[in-house]
Amino acid sequence: ICQSLTGCLPLKPPCRPGFSQNFYTVIVSRDSLQLNQITDTMLSKYHVKQISAVCRIEEVGFVSSDPNFSVRPDGTVYTEQEVANLSEPVQFMVTARGLHDPHIWETTVKLALAGHPHPLPLTKVGIEEMLSRVWDSQPRVIKFPRRHQRGSSANGLRRQKRDWVIPPINVPENSRGPFPHMLVRIRSDQDKDVGIRYSITGAGADQPPSGIYNIDPISGNMFVTQPLDREERASFHLRAHAVDMNGNQVENPIDLYIYVIDMNDNRPEFQNQVYNGSVAEGSKPGSSVMQVTAADSDDSTTANGMVRYRILSQTPHSPIPNMFTINSETGDIVTVAAGLDREKVSQYTIIVQATDMEGNLNFGLSNTATALISITDINDNPPELTVRTFSGEVPENKVNVVVTNLTVVDRDQPHSPNWNAVYRIVSGDPSGHFTIRTNPITNEGMLTVVKPVDFEMNRAFMLTVVVSNQAHLASGIQSSLQSTAGVTISVQDVNEPPIFPVNPKMIRFEEGVPAGTTLTVFAAQDPDHFIHQIVRYSKLSDPANWLKINRTNGQITTMALLDRESIYVKNNVYEATFLAFDNGSPQASGTGTLQIYLIDVNDNAPVLVPQEAQVCERARPNSRVNITASDADADPNVGPFVFELPSFPASVRRNWTISRLSGDYAQLRLRIPYLEPGVYEIPIIVSDSGNPPLSNRSLIRVKVCPCDDNGDCSTTGAVAAAGLGTGAIIAILICIIILLSMVLLFVVWMKRREKERQAKPLLIDPEDDVRDNILKYDEEGGGEEDQDYDLSQLQQPESLEHIINKPTGVRRVDERPVIAESQYPVRPSLPHPGDIGDFINDGLRAADNDPTAPPYDSLLVFDYEGSGSTAGSVSSLNSTSSEDQDYDYLNDWGPRFKKLADLYGGGDDD
Repeated sequence: ICQSLTGCLPLKPPCRPGFSQNFYTVIVSRDSLQLNQITDTMLSKYHVKQISAVCRIEEVGFVSSDPNFSVRPDGTVYTEQEVANLSEPVQFMVTARGLHDPHIWETTVKLALAGHPHPLPLTKVGIEEMLSRVWDSQPRVIKFPRRHQRGSSANGLRRQKRDWVIPPINVPENSRGPFPHMLVRIRSDQDKDVGIRYSITGAGADQPPSGIYNIDPISGNMFVTQPLDREERASFHLRAHAVDMNGNQVENPIDLYIYVIDMNDNRPEFQNQVYNGSVAEGSKPGSSVMQVTAADSDDSTTANGMVRYRILSQTPHSPIPNMFTINSETGDIVTVAAGLDREKVSQYTIIVQATDMEGNLNFGLSNTATALISITDINDNPPELTVRTFSGEVPENKVNVVVTNLTVVDRDQPHSPNWNAVYRIVSGDPSGHFTIRTNPITNEGMLTVVKPVDFEMNRAFMLTVVVSNQAHLASGIQSSLQSTAGVTISVQDVNEPPIFPVNPKMIRFEEGVPAGTTLTVFAAQDPDHFIHQIVRYSKLSDPANWLKINRTNGQITTMALLDRESIYVKNNVYEATFLAFDNGSPQASGTGTLQIYLIDVNDNAPVLVPQEAQVCERARPNSRVNITASDADADPNVGPFVFELPSFPASVRRNWTISRLSGDYAQLRLRIPYLEPGVYEIPIIVSDSGNPPLSNRSLIRVKVCPCDDNGDCSTTGAVAAAGLGTGAIIAILICIIILLSMVLLFVVWMKRREKERQAKPLLIDPEDDVRDNILKYDEEGGGEEDQDYDLSQLQQPESLEHIINKPTGVRRVDERPVIAESQYPVRPSLPHPGDIGDFINDGLRAADNDPTAPPYDSLLVFDYEGSGSTAGSVSSLNSTSSEDQDYDYLNDWGPRFKKLADLYGGGDDD
């Protein structure tokens, strides 16, 4: 529903069913209230629209909650009876229902007399006064209505007034109270007859958010208990109930609609505090830059939520302070003046203000945001070379050398296509000796030599260079004259090496030329024509050492016979390398290769192939030997070959014959039916086709052997053919059998000896066996500390008395004395257990007193070293001693006594 009374704009499609606003204000002129005016004075029209396929007009029925006013089906509001005055605004509710639509729409209409005092300014006093008027304008009493019928309207439609049509209750937000504040009184006409109790239900009363509204159950006074916030909840729908003292319903429940009147209590809020936009430099006025948006939480259908934009400041003020403007309603920022130049100002800072109350700075609330506008670059500045003429120099015969750097200035955005320079050589270099590469960091042009220059041909170059950008110049921008420059390049003369005019040089000679033969003159030329220099020659590479060169004139002569069949000749060509050097400063040298093509002569006789063969002892068709020949020479000094048997000895031609197969092959076979098996050396004369031909007498070893049915030599036959008789073969077999028997006997003897050794185990652990010698250790070799010992400690001095009684020749305790051995007690075959101890003691005493007992006889037997030994007495080790001895000092004697220390020492393991 769109109103035409207040001059609102038509809704843009698509439209939605319902009233466009929840509250309308109608200004009535004083003339309409005169008594002589007709009672159906038109006050306003409402056009009803409903969505179907498109928005279209339909008939709608209207109902007014005030009996003094009605609404016709065409939307005309008129008076039902004369209205004396409108000293105070009149407010009532209008309900709309479509004829074919069950939905109901409601709105509130406020009628005010023209010339009524304007609202007070929105100061603190004005707001309080306005809130007071809103409170005072509320209906004081709301009664439960009665059912009644109204006459038909002008279109003949019957209309029944609804049970509950009351104006909405308007409550301003942010009220300061005092609270609870009475809104209306709910009253039933039956309160005079029976006692009635009133109550309200719905969101805001007994449902969340509960406790905002309450009602006195006896008086029916309805209160608001706290300030409201329209941004949290804009309306409430409650139901009022009337029951008697017994809880019986007296009246039908009525609907109460409470609307929270919006106050301008929210500032516009920008979506971003900083906005970023851009516009190309040189843009025309009206070019779009960016858009800023601010939202106001207040009611957008009122001035409280209508935001307007404006630009507060622009930084910098170049070229003018107002380069941009903003659409006050949409927030679109556009350019209003020409002259944007990124090279002068690359970014503008705009402060934008958003104000509600339709931009009224006196009553509206404001907020600000910053808009950063970047000026994007266009190629409006051509590159300019810093000087008109550049110069440089380059040595001849050098490549990839930077001759000079071309410096350029471009005021466009660095490192962008509008700034990157592209250099071209337009003249002065027809042969393409130079190119210009761009330095990506400095944008300079590096003039580089890509093809060697020759001082003797060009002493200087005059180039013309043009510079441009990767991107084309913007429309209307012309190239600068300073984009073209000249480059002067001087070529420096350097000492160039001598050059062999023909390199490599090929000559042809027959092989076999004698030493001292002059082959050719291999001379080099000095390219430095403006400097007189002497060229000398030397040999650099001569694999076969066949050649020498004259140091002065480069004449090549042979030092040995040239042989085409040499391993140093490849494909009939022999290569040698020579060096030519001048006497310049610094000295320069060049190399040249001489290739000698050697023409073949018949200097190699053919050789018979193969050297060995075998045939059957009896002549058979398939028992033949194919022979050929090899010749190191080349055509025509090779095949076809001629094969023949010599006339001497006569047995050769008597037993053998040769038949020709082709030019290079022949067959050797038996001439006689049978030849005794054996090995025969048959001479054959082979001749080539050279001029003159060369012949060679070659021997072929042929084994004649017995053959099987397939014509192959049998094993026995092959051995017999090798020259071994039956006796020799038997002798070889007997020798093999004897050798195998000897190996078998040796293995059996070793096994038996190993078993005997294992059958007699030692009485002690092999690790504790100390029989060999006290000087022998189980180690590869001792260190320096182990080798520092005195052997005299292990010998008995001859000056001691007990040595006198020993036989002559005995000096070491580990030598067996040549005296009668002591007699040890014999153990009885069946000893009594009580005699075992006596037997052990007797044996111990005999072992202690036996001077001939070796040290390895028993662990309990030790040889006597004598009381005068320089090593000290070891009597404390007496096995018969029963006294406790302290052997811990053995740990201090070193590694040699470690075993004794472990055996006799105390320690924690005892």
